[in-house]
Amino acid sequence: MPALVCVARIGAAHGVRGAVKLWTFTEDPFAVQRYGLLSSKDGKRQFEVAQAREARDHLVATFKGVTTRDEAERLNGIELYVAREKLPATDEGEYYHTDLIGLAAVTTAGDALGRVLAIHNFGAGDIIEITPPKGTTLLLPFTDAVVPEVDLAGGRVVIALPQEIEGDDKDEGPSSGRGP
Repeated sequence: MPALVCVARIGAAHGVRGAVKLWTFTEDPFAVQRYGLLSSKDGKRQFEVAQAREARDHLVATFKGVTTRDEAERLNGIELYVAREKLPATDEGEYYHTDLIGLAAVTTAGDALGRVLAIHNFGAGDIIEITPPKGTTLLLPFTDAVVPEVDLAGGRVVIALPQEIEGDDKDEGPSSGRGP
């Protein structure tokens, strides 16, 4: 089975003619129209975007064969996938999240840290989540300073662990956030 990449998520119904809110995870939001058939994660359902228009932070889209609000409401929450080979090649220093998930994470000294569990973006830039064999996961900025090397062929990312985290000074007592 080919590797699948999540390119969009269907949201709530929009209007009465089968349209839905569609959140895309592609650089060009309208790229979902060019991929042809999109599938659910399990591959049991397939969807083809018939029309799409831009809204504030998402698209409003219709799918072929979906013509009523009731049909559209039943699609809410479905993630849409496309085969990895249908996606364009990445530029130097750019990666698809799916290519990073599962890679070994090692320190700059070569010590094992764990594996890449996920890449997140909460609005302030990408965060790489590393899961160690034991203990809690590490959430680190996915920047060139913290992740100086991504070796897809070698199956690893090199992590330069930050020496100190601001506000992590053990000499400071608890603060109420108020002045003296």
